[in-house]
Amino acid sequence: MNEKSMDTTSKTNWAKVDSLTEAEIDTSDIPPLTEEFFSQSRWRESVAPLNALVPIDAKTLAWFQSQGNDYENKMAAALRIYAEAHSGQ
Repeated sequence: MNEKSMDTTSKTNWAKVDSLTEAEIDTSDIPPLTEEFFSQSRWRESVAPLNALVPIDAKTLAWFQSQGNDYENKMAAALRIYAEAHSGQ
């Protein structure tokens, strides 16, 4: 992980995003959800979480903790996304 990437702050204007109404949000590039889409979807059942001790550097932990009280869930989600992205390799 690039240490510098942990120090960057989003340049998104969240106040402007929050102020947008439904009518102002451009969704023209989002295709409609079709029956074909739903026919290819799969049901995923939640799995009971396991507690595991994993060494993690202080800066990474501090960054996740700065994301809110549910930082442990966010860390688990990040690991899950990484694993799913690399499961075919």
